[in-house]
Amino acid sequence: MKKMFSLLAAGILSVALLAGCSGGSDSKSDEVKIEFFHYKTEAIPTFAKLIEKFEAENPAIKVEQVSPPEAEVVLKTRVMKNEIPDIIGIGANNNFKELSKAGAYKDMTNDENLDKIQPAYLQMLRDVTGLEEIYAVPYVANAVGVIYNKAIFKELGLEVPTTWDEFIAVSEKVKESGQTPFYFTFKDAWTTLPVFNVLAANTQGDDFYDELNKGNVLVGTRYKEAAEKFVQLLDYGHKNQQGVAYNDGNTAFANGESAMYLQGIWAIPEIKKANPDIDLGVFPYPLTNTPGESNVVSGVDLLLSIGASSKHPEEAQKFIDFLLKEEILTAYIQEQNAFPALKGILQEDPSLEGLQESFKQGALVDFPDHYIPVGVTADKSLQILAQNKDVAAFLDTMQKDWEKVEDRK
Repeated sequence: MKKMFSLLAAGILSVALLAGCSGGSDSKSDEVKIEFFHYKTEAIPTFAKLIEKFEAENPAIKVEQVSPPEAEVVLKTRVMKNEIPDIIGIGANNNFKELSKAGAYKDMTNDENLDKIQPAYLQMLRDVTGLEEIYAVPYVANAVGVIYNKAIFKELGLEVPTTWDEFIAVSEKVKESGQTPFYFTFKDAWTTLPVFNVLAANTQGDDFYDELNKGNVLVGTRYKEAAEKFVQLLDYGHKNQQGVAYNDGNTAFANGESAMYLQGIWAIPEIKKANPDIDLGVFPYPLTNTPGESNVVSGVDLLLSIGASSKHPEEAQKFIDFLLKEEILTAYIQEQNAFPALKGILQEDPSLEGLQESFKQGALVDFPDHYIPVGVTADKSLQILAQNKDVAAFLDTMQKDWEKVEDRK
C-alpha cells in the first residue's frame, strides 16, 4: 500500500513540475478542451446531453467525456502515468481515499459550492478519507432497497413488510405460490455487495469503525449476523444464481420472473428500459423485528473533483458549477434515479416514494464496502459464500485478509 501511495505521489509531483499534461488547448483557436473522466457508464447519454447544453452556453470550452470500463483501475493507472484528467467523477470509496491522500485532487475545502451540500454527505467524505480537507463536491447519492413488483404483490395479496419476520413470511408466500421471491445475479461478483452492505451496516455495531481506527479488525465476529441472513435469503432465490449476470437480472425482474430484486436504485432505469410498463416500488430492508429501526444504506455515488495538475482549473470549475445548477442536477437525478446531494432539491420519482421517509428522517448509513481496504476482495468471498453457504469459512477469510492488509500499513 505504501509503495502504491509513493508511486501515486511521485507521479503527481512529476506532473506538477511539468505544469501538467492533462487537457489541452486547440492550437487552431482559443478553444479550451477539458476532460471529464467518470465511472458512471450508464450515465453517458445523460452527461452527453448536459455537456451539449454547457458547450452551447460556453462556446469557448469543449468537454470531452471519458468513461471507460473499469474506470477506477484506469484512473489509478493514469495518475501513476502523470495523466490526471481535468475533472474526475467517482464514488466516495477507498479509491477516492487513496487518490486524495496521494494528492491527485485539488483541495476544494473552501469551494463555495460545499455550502449547498447536505452536511451528512460532506461528513461521509471525511469519514472515508480520514482527512479534514475536502477534495470533491458530492453530487448525487444512491441507495439500496428492496425493489418489488407491485403487480405480483397485489396478485398475492402481500403488504410491504416492516419487520424481518414479515420479510421472510412474504418470501415464503411468494415461494408457495410457485413464483420466485428474489432474483440473484452472482455471475457478477459485485452484485453480492448491495444486499450484504445493508445487512452489515445494520448489524456490525455502532462502534465498528471506531474499533477499526484503533486497529481492531472485528469482521470475523461482527459480520456473523449479516452473513447468516445473507445465506437465509439465498433460499428464496432461483436456480443457477451463479450463472446469470447483472444485465440478465435486470431483464428477468423487468419481465416478472421474481417478486423482489435486491439491488441498488441505479438498476431501476435499466429495468424500466427492459419493460417501460412495469409497476415497481422500493422499500427499506426491514432487518429487525422493530418497525422503522433499520437504516437505508446510502452513499455518495458520484462526486466531482478537479485534477491537481489540471491546466484549466477555471474551466473545470465552471463545468462543475454548471452541473450543480438546480435545473441541471434535477435533470440528472430524474434520468438516473439518484438522490441529490444538494440541499433543497427533491427526488420525486413515485417508484422511490418508499425511501423518502428514511431520507427525510436521516435514517441513512454509508456503504460498508466503501471502508473495506483494497486487497480484501469481499465480493469474491461473498460469491464463494453464496455457493457453499459456509458462514464460518467466509468470516475466517474476511478476518485474515483484512488483518493482512492492516499489517502491511
